[in-house]
Amino acid sequence: MEKKHYYAAIVGTGRIGFSLGFDKKREQPASHTMALLKNKRIKLIAAADSNEENLENWRKYVRKHNGKKDFTLVFPTSKELYENVTCLDIITVAVNEDNHLEECLKAIEYKPRLVILEKPVALNSEEAEKIRAKAIECGVPVMVNHERRFAKDYLSVVSLIDKIGDIQSVTGELDSGLRIYGEEFEKDGTYSLLHDGTHLVDILQFLLGKGSNNERSEVTPILKTANNSETDTTSPDTPADLSRNDTPLLTNPLVSGIYKDEEGIVRNFSAHYQSVVSKFGTIPEVTVKMSGRSKFFEFRIEILGTLGKICIGNGFAELHLREESKLYTGFYSLTKQKLKLPKKTGYFSGMIQNAVDFLDGNSELVSPLEDAISDLKVLEEIKAKF
Repeated sequence: MEKKHYYAAIVGTGRIGFSLGFDKKREQPASHTMALLKNKRIKLIAAADSNEENLENWRKYVRKHNGKKDFTLVFPTSKELYENVTCLDIITVAVNEDNHLEECLKAIEYKPRLVILEKPVALNSEEAEKIRAKAIECGVPVMVNHERRFAKDYLSVVSLIDKIGDIQSVTGELDSGLRIYGEEFEKDGTYSLLHDGTHLVDILQFLLGKGSNNERSEVTPILKTANNSETDTTSPDTPADLSRNDTPLLTNPLVSGIYKDEEGIVRNFSAHYQSVVSKFGTIPEVTVKMSGRSKFFEFRIEILGTLGKICIGNGFAELHLREESKLYTGFYSLTKQKLKLPKKTGYFSGMIQNAVDFLDGNSELVSPLEDAISDLKVLEEIKAKF
């Protein structure tokens, strides 16, 4: 029996919506358009964007991809799209952060079966709550694109934690050259604490237990060790209940190491959380660190246990375990283990597959709106200490 197709449209054909799909260095698909087109269960039939050049480039590419029978439509506004296309199951909102609230509300009011919203949810939790209220009113589930929840390398970490004993500390660090925070950038969200910090906080909360209580379906990765044995890294799913508790896992931070430049813009900070109750037990300390004056980009997480440590970041994953020291008699040292990582993490395609599985009734949303609102609350608690 042939499975049905789901009809989709995208609002926003810029960088994350479309053009990152041509970045030769990135694992593809790397944009919403390319991920939607890659999934055989989805038919991408329309787009809206006020930027005429972006929209025309999108139209040409999609029509060429779909072939002669393509009837893809384009519109200068989402209002015109919704007035003319009445069969949408999925609407993806991939506009700039300052337009998230307006465009997500419009998409929800259309009442598709699912809205996919690019992260972060909105400029702040107050706006995010308006989105949630509208989603509840209209009965429309919202998935937020926190891509690392679907990446096989990050998911592999869950199965390795048992190997490193009891967790002593967890550190998440993000280094870049983008300003971390300045009050004047609140209006458009062009600061790293919101733009990149939402990814860091989200994957920390997800790995440690926020929103990971049920069984996963299509995003189950396998990590092979050096002896070629396979470890099932199944990590649970999250419920799509729009009224669920969104209390953050990370609360009441002690913020230190704040560095501001000559214009008063925050460029460095460390947020420390004590006695974090995770699904792995109580963790004495969790630290979130960000730099906005580095001449490089780095995203990494280190989990230190009593028997070893795990380090994972963009493009790498390491496992270090306790072994008899080669340097000192009667001592044990950490030795790097050989790990064979998946060739592709499936971070974007996994997100879209979860959407299909959800619409099929076979899976719950892995990255629901409520968890993303929780992330915003964590960021706002940090920001209040600057």
